[in-house]
Amino acid sequence: MLKTASEKVISLYSDSSCFCIFQAQTPMFKEYQQQVLKNAKAMANALLEAGYSLVSGGTDNHLVLLDLRPKGIDGARVEKVLEICSITANKNTCPGDKSALKPGGLRLGAPALTSRNFKEGDFVKVVKFIDRGVQIALEVQRATGDVMKEFLSHLETNPDTKAKIDSLRGEVESFARTFSMPGFDER
Repeated sequence: MLKTASEKVISLYSDSSCFCIFQAQTPMFKEYQQQVLKNAKAMANALLEAGYSLVSGGTDNHLVLLDLRPKGIDGARVEKVLEICSITANKNTCPGDKSALKPGGLRLGAPALTSRNFKEGDFVKVVKFIDRGVQIALEVQRATGDVMKEFLSHLETNPDTKAKIDSLRGEVESFARTFSMPGFDER
């Protein structure tokens, strides 16, 4: 019997959905999901203890939405600094934001690091790295003002800022290398 391309895609989708349903019922997957929630809560608590505001005051799922507006910085600037320091986060609007181009929040997720076997204490250390990135972003913003182009230029050209970023990136990458990477046997 010949199948059309769309029938093949539907068949593949159905097969993978069945596999995912099976996998989600395994004890290993359930343990992973429980650890994701523990890690997200640990991250949220560490952020609150460090003086940050969270949009919902905490988390009940795998995500934390950090409200950076009380710190006087936006999510786009912090996202850029963290990206250069090898930390993945996403700028995100917060309730009351006036522009999606200058969102007040930063979205942080627990699943990727949990898949690398990070535990609650490791997320506390990650929050310390994030806080250092926020402090760098604040320093650069004080030096450059509100123009994003000047902010980005300063990140690339200012020797003191570059040294702080290089130091943080080195610590982040060194810490990350102590954990396995799914799909790779070597660290």
